[in-house]
Amino acid sequence: MGSRRGFVLASWRDLRLVVSRADIVLEVLDARNPLATRSHRLERMVESMGRELILVLNKSDLVPRSIIEEWARLFRDQGYHTVYMAARGHKGTRILRRKIREVAQAFPVIVAVTGYPKTGKSTIINALKGRHSASTSPIPGSPGYTRHVQLYRIDSKILMIDTPGVIPVEGGLLERIIRGYSPEQLDDPAKPAIMLIQEILKHNPHAFKQAYGIDSSDPMEILEEIARKRGWFYRKTREPLIEEAARTVIRDYHRGRIPFYVKPSKYL
Repeated sequence: MGSRRGFVLASWRDLRLVVSRADIVLEVLDARNPLATRSHRLERMVESMGRELILVLNKSDLVPRSIIEEWARLFRDQGYHTVYMAARGHKGTRILRRKIREVAQAFPVIVAVTGYPKTGKSTIINALKGRHSASTSPIPGSPGYTRHVQLYRIDSKILMIDTPGVIPVEGGLLERIIRGYSPEQLDDPAKPAIMLIQEILKHNPHAFKQAYGIDSSDPMEILEEIARKRGWFYRKTREPLIEEAARTVIRDYHRGRIPFYVKPSKYL
């Protein structure tokens, strides 16, 4: 599937340590597909340890307002404290701070930020701090993850653990691959890229027309056309360089460059 060299994978033991030091745990979900980036195992851990949980739907700027409101309402109806935000643009930070104060049982309160790789945990830490200091590299496996656990004062009432609690990727095969490995680590990036293209087309048939100007709905044709448009060819055969196109699709997905989101009605 891919080499793990150079990528420090988190463990449940590491995550338990982060959760144990907090009073409130933020679980950061990708607003484009919240259920695929949600960890029931983390939620059970938080509940068993007597911590409060807040679901944070991040990257909400990539989703229509009506859809993100629908997701938030769905989770709230299930009894979860829920907010949505676009941490990259510092949108929703005040609402998140207000929710933390509402949920807190005593002050000062210690908050931990958890979630799958590339849901925007470090960006949320930066947004809450109000200045850029934690790593925000958008590609899985990139260097820059904070190594040492320390507290950071957000304001007079809120302290935050200055280390993202990285949830070991579980769930579907696609999420495990594209979030658990950097594109460069994949021996065969075409396979997960094709799976990703199929998933995106299922929810937005025009996604690759909008992102790359490509009309095809065939994943391999899409990859070939991306390679041709970029001038990527094998030297000997002059065939399109599929692997580099596949890595580009995975990177662009993480960076929000391919229009895609899942409607709550798909799961109801």
